[in-house]
Amino acid sequence: MRSVTDHARALAEKGRDIVFTAAIIKDGAIIAEARNEVGETGDVSRHAEVVAIAKATARTGDRDLSGATLIASCQPCEMCLSTMRWAQIDRVIFAAQQENTDPAFFRFPKLNIRDFHAACDGAFDWHGGLDEDRVRAIYAPGAA
Repeated sequence: MRSVTDHARALAEKGRDIVFTAAIIKDGAIIAEARNEVGETGDVSRHAEVVAIAKATARTGDRDLSGATLIASCQPCEMCLSTMRWAQIDRVIFAAQQENTDPAFFRFPKLNIRDFHAACDGAFDWHGGLDEDRVRAIYAPGAA
């Protein structure tokens, strides 16, 4: 988690405007790290979590990432949570929690992670708020 939040903070300090970061851990090792690439690619699907998942599947040669954990600097949006489920990732851990972030970071702001967890019958574990104090200002209301 610390390397993911450090990465987000470093991007923010450099004046980057989209500073979401993510990593995939499997079998105790980081197999992919990424940052949001929407700004430079113009591709709205290039969120940090999606980029990290793509790198992880390329590295493993398998689109099934069962047993992996997604680490994110901010609670993953709806698209990223869906991508995580398609990759069969079992666990997500994130720093900034949706209720403490700018609503503009979510396209369906009335849905929260509990709703997604329930909608897939608890197919993934999650924990939010870890290291949140280190990135709170980056994602706070008004930051978008």
